[in-house]
Amino acid sequence: MVALRGLTVVPDMIIHFDLSRDMSKKAVQRSLNENQKIFLVAQRDEKEEKSTIDTLFHIGTIANIKQVTKLPNNIERVMVEGTCRARLAEVRENENEYFTAVIEEIDEEQNEIDEVQEEALKRSLREVFSTYVRFYPKVGKSVGKYFEEENPLRFLLNQVLINTPFSYEKKQEILETEDLGEQCEALVSLIMNEAQIAAIRTQLAVKVKEKIDKNQKDYILREQLEYIQDELGGDNKSSEAAQFEEAVEKLKAGDEVKEKIRKEITRFKKIVNSSSESAVERGYIETLLDLPWDKASRDNNDIERAEEILARDHYGLEKVKERIIEYLAVRSLTHKGDTPILCLVGPPGTGKTSIAKSIAEALRKKYVRICLGGVRDEAEIRGHRRTYVGAMPGRIAAGLRQAGVCNPLMLLDEIDKVSSDYKGDTQSALLEVLDPEQNCHFRDHYVELPLDLSKVLFIATANDAGNIPRPLLDRMDIIEVSSYTANEKFHIAKEHLWKKQLERNGLKASQLTVSDNAMRGIIANYTREAGVRSLERKLGTVCRKAALEILRSKVQKEKCIKVDIKRLEKYLGKPRYNTDVANEKDDVGIVRGLAWTSVGGDTLEIEVNVMSGKGEVELTGKLGDVMKESAKTGLSYIRSIAPKYHITPEFFQENDFHIHIPEGAVPKDGPSAGITMATAVLSAVTDTPVRAKVAMTGEVTLRGRVLAIGGLKEKLLAAKMAGITTVLVPKENEKDVDEIAGEIKAGMEICFVETMDEVIEKAFVTNRRKANGNKKRKS
Repeated sequence: MVALRGLTVVPDMIIHFDLSRDMSKKAVQRSLNENQKIFLVAQRDEKEEKSTIDTLFHIGTIANIKQVTKLPNNIERVMVEGTCRARLAEVRENENEYFTAVIEEIDEEQNEIDEVQEEALKRSLREVFSTYVRFYPKVGKSVGKYFEEENPLRFLLNQVLINTPFSYEKKQEILETEDLGEQCEALVSLIMNEAQIAAIRTQLAVKVKEKIDKNQKDYILREQLEYIQDELGGDNKSSEAAQFEEAVEKLKAGDEVKEKIRKEITRFKKIVNSSSESAVERGYIETLLDLPWDKASRDNNDIERAEEILARDHYGLEKVKERIIEYLAVRSLTHKGDTPILCLVGPPGTGKTSIAKSIAEALRKKYVRICLGGVRDEAEIRGHRRTYVGAMPGRIAAGLRQAGVCNPLMLLDEIDKVSSDYKGDTQSALLEVLDPEQNCHFRDHYVELPLDLSKVLFIATANDAGNIPRPLLDRMDIIEVSSYTANEKFHIAKEHLWKKQLERNGLKASQLTVSDNAMRGIIANYTREAGVRSLERKLGTVCRKAALEILRSKVQKEKCIKVDIKRLEKYLGKPRYNTDVANEKDDVGIVRGLAWTSVGGDTLEIEVNVMSGKGEVELTGKLGDVMKESAKTGLSYIRSIAPKYHITPEFFQENDFHIHIPEGAVPKDGPSAGITMATAVLSAVTDTPVRAKVAMTGEVTLRGRVLAIGGLKEKLLAAKMAGITTVLVPKENEKDVDEIAGEIKAGMEICFVETMDEVIEKAFVTNRRKANGNKKRKS
């Protein structure tokens, strides 16, 4: 007997192994001298030196010794061929110091199975083995030929065991299984397990190889890129990541912001340059580095200088200037103070946008303009999340990035033109921006870090405060910017617009002059607006025509062109507008009312005719629903007081009333013409003239009370331009009249009325009422 370490020999196996122990060499020598048979059994522990029956497996193989070769270092190499299995019964150590064993040969014929089962097991073994040899093709070459021939199942089992690189423990386990079917099942299970392990190993090897190849390729390309940059004189030290890290150290920001940027830089380093994610990450890091986290500009605290700049650039707008000076005064005393959020509301062209620039210059703040007209996507304010392709920060964060400081002046232009759609409510997104209690931690979806907007001076502009939601309006200081008077337009044109147009058209003040009367004529006859945009265009037209005249008259290049009121038609054509003037004579059924429009105030004549009919009321002049209801309310009031004027009830059933407001193509609406229409109806019914120099405005109720109205400054301005001497205004608007400039009220008598009786008393020409008027109006 020879005890083998780390080796299991099976029947039909031809193998050679080396012997180094003297007892094993002597056992082989004794076998050669006798019948050349030897019993080979594996040790349970290959490190064990001494062999006993307890340290050996109980099943081994009887083999024939084929060859013995002596090798250097006293080692013998033995070639054997396994013949059959045997069970170890006893181990003996004789006097010649080698092992002999008492064995029991296993009868394989007793373990045979029927042909059908054997064929099934052979096919199963063949199928599993074909999967196995995909990963071990060398094994398939040596064993595949046996499956192609008609060989017994036991022979195939032995050949598979012989040629597969299983551990000796696994082979020994199958060798010790006596039943042939169980032996085959154990071998099939072992082969399947090894095939799965081999498949996983192959997949891992492929992935590792791909990664190694890619890393090697990237490394080679980076080395080549560095070499090219060296040849071109590039600076290897300032790679993108290094530049970002240097910028972080210089950045004025809190620890949270810096830590976030460092994490993004670390992530950026791991991203391959060729991937699209690299460009996204680069853009995000650059945005974070460009934002002015704690970088602020030093503002101006000189109140006198601020007043000088505001007065230099804009005429009027006293409320806006006063509010800014107040803000400066508070900050000068406290060295801090809350930044106001202002909203300038007024007609177009009144200087709301341009004064924001002057305020920024007066306070030495960076100026950023954000136009909100037509914006209807919430992401325009809060930014897009970085998961989207083409994501970018919102307009607020982009404005801070553009300003470069955390305390700029940010103009939110046309805030009343913001709309909403399925993508979100933009006006609701502005609530956080314009709330002093919340905007210190404003979160942009793209930036993902809180932005402090509490130091930003927000100025919003709007044409109509009614289009701004109430919660948003409540967060802002509303300052009304009303229409300019003719005198204000004259000063603005002379001091600001004319100089700008001369410079824009390449003219000198010595080459072209406009008289004061001509300037007033342009304002009165060629423009009709609340602001001065159209006026500026007309002045530009005068400058262009004068420039053409100068160039054509080469001899008189140095001659000064003087434009007076008589020459306006030459440069601007026929007057486009005629000023509505009061009627020269008092008339029946015609009353002058006052209206507010988006371009300023206007006067309108209300005409009433009474005709024989069936008591119907006709309203014309493109009137809105509110105005129609106001006319019906006034007529109902007149019917209620008819007995006072000796008018019988039948009169209203036998006559039709037609109320008309000229300029029928222009839409008109609102309740402020109520007392005007009621007065006109009563005048037509009683045949009483109304004073031509009287104009009125106010809402009427069914009981004859006069209610307050809006837009009073524009209405009074229109009355003054029309030559009105007396204006009837609701008593409740007395406080508004006190705030209107004296130059507008000059030359007019403003009467405050509370009831229609007061209106009728001041409007009617009582001494000219026809003596037979009452008789005519009786049915």
